[in-house]
Amino acid sequence: MFKTRSLFLLVGMVLALFLTACTSEGGGEPISKDNTPEEAIQKAKQKLDETSGLSVRLESSGLPSGTMGVNSADGIGVHPAAFKGTVNAAISGFTADVGVIAVDDKVYLAIGGSDYSEEDPSRYNAPDPAVLMATEGGASDLLTEAEDLKAGKEVRGGDNNDEVLTEYTGTLPGSSVKRIIPTASGDTFKVTYLITSDAELREVKMVGQFYPDTEDITYTITFKDYGKYTEKDVTAP
Repeated sequence: MFKTRSLFLLVGMVLALFLTACTSEGGGEPISKDNTPEEAIQKAKQKLDETSGLSVRLESSGLPSGTMGVNSADGIGVHPAAFKGTVNAAISGFTADVGVIAVDDKVYLAIGGSDYSEEDPSRYNAPDPAVLMATEGGASDLLTEAEDLKAGKEVRGGDNNDEVLTEYTGTLPGSSVKRIIPTASGDTFKVTYLITSDAELREVKMVGQFYPDTEDITYTITFKDYGKYTEKDVTAP
């Protein structure tokens, strides 16, 4: 009898530890209908800041003709802030896919199939991609720096359209957007967030003037696979 009780206690402890590990990734609490937009946004920031790593994609609706900058970036982001993936850049009238590793405050580029070498991304009107994962001055601050926040409708999303996401809208100062997209020249930008009930930020969509004397375009940042990656997945070449 004693052995049986001990076995049940041991199994219970293992299950408790397992469940704690499964539910603690990213921290934070689920979003309830009683939460204000500001509270929901704060929970999403905490969740993003505390994840070990995820899949991240940045994409433009199309760069103005003749400009130099980032069309898209696709890869993995981890904490401490680092990024590994591919950037599609417009340079001198051409577009090219560039391998990128951003880690330990350094950016390495592999251009045209060459080996990685340390580069200054500002030469190409591009940010340090690691800024997407920075807990201060990064993408998560695009949540808490928004003004005039309003909760919107619920929409379907996710890879299999199996997630229910809540829209939140507001405006961002140009200085906030410029940290992520250095060419941003507008004073304010319209922003829409899509957030799950578990407080996972799925999408940030920013609309405004990203290049001087041009029409407004859209940049969208998407996040998924929270907790799938760690800092071991992004190392210097």
